[in-house]
Amino acid sequence: MDKPTPPARLTRAQHWQRTRRLTGLLLLLWMLTGFCAAFFARELAGLSVFGWPLSFYLAAQGASLVYLGILGFYAWRMRKLDQAARAQETRA
Repeated sequence: MDKPTPPARLTRAQHWQRTRRLTGLLLLLWMLTGFCAAFFARELAGLSVFGWPLSFYLAAQGASLVYLGILGFYAWRMRKLDQAARAQETRA
């Protein structure tokens, strides 16, 4: 059975650069989800799902699911980045 490959080693500067980039991209996604859905809510109010306006579902369900996905992705990706940084520290 094949052994899993160890994560690529990162220097401290590379680790923080990737962390800031990831955080910035996910904050941009959060902003787009929160503000764009609210901006276009009037146009979506004409559409209904089970008798409720579509804008209600976007605010109540869709945005919450996107936020949960952002949190899960951030935790998964940061674990990988931290493992790669720790591999570099133990090597040095």
